[in-house]
Amino acid sequence: MATPGSTTLSTAISALADPPLRMMDTPALDYFLIEVVNTLRDSAAVATARTKKLEQEMIDAGLLPPLNPPTGTATNKRDSTMRDSLGSSMSKGDSSQSKSGVEEDDEALRQRLETIGMHVGANIAERLCHDRPLFSDTLDAIKFICKDLWSTCWDKQVDNLRTNHRGVYVLQDNAFKPVTRLSSWEGRADAIKRAKLYVAMPGGIIRGALSRLGFQAAVVPEITQLPQCTFQVKLPKGS
Repeated sequence: MATPGSTTLSTAISALADPPLRMMDTPALDYFLIEVVNTLRDSAAVATARTKKLEQEMIDAGLLPPLNPPTGTATNKRDSTMRDSLGSSMSKGDSSQSKSGVEEDDEALRQRLETIGMHVGANIAERLCHDRPLFSDTLDAIKFICKDLWSTCWDKQVDNLRTNHRGVYVLQDNAFKPVTRLSSWEGRADAIKRAKLYVAMPGGIIRGALSRLGFQAAVVPEITQLPQCTFQVKLPKGS
């Protein structure tokens, strides 16, 4: 026979395992994204300055070779190799900046936004798949992203889905909500440049959701004209 105390405890455990839905205004995520980009830009600048200061202290202490040593000698090549090895943990984020098209100063910000998006996407996918069986096919997982995840996060489904049947999927949204109101007084080129930062978090959401579904993917957002946005999702062969 259940006691009142055990009933209360089981109710509390059930609430933790399956928390009740909480409603929020639709524009809240838009406002949040604006503020988080500005906040993380300042935070990333402080972290980058701290890293450069630490690196300079290591150079002054003789633990790292100078930043711009003369080139052309075997010693310099060896120093460069040692520097790359010792400093890799501090400058790891700079290696992918050419691929993303984001300037060097914004690379740390882009990585932070993507990381936050991965956590958000993983939690949303877990919530949406609470009563669903596991996806065994990659196409079913991608369709889940295009329909369920997109509708939950951005109030619509993907406009176009293409694939080469080799693990590469292209998701196109002709009016992607996070960048529909984005503009710049400096012109279209500057607006597209800024928009690339605002799609870093959505790219992380897609990547995090797929990761929670058991698919490790690389997600590359691309913007050529506003407000259209495409996400290239690359899944490893055999997944």
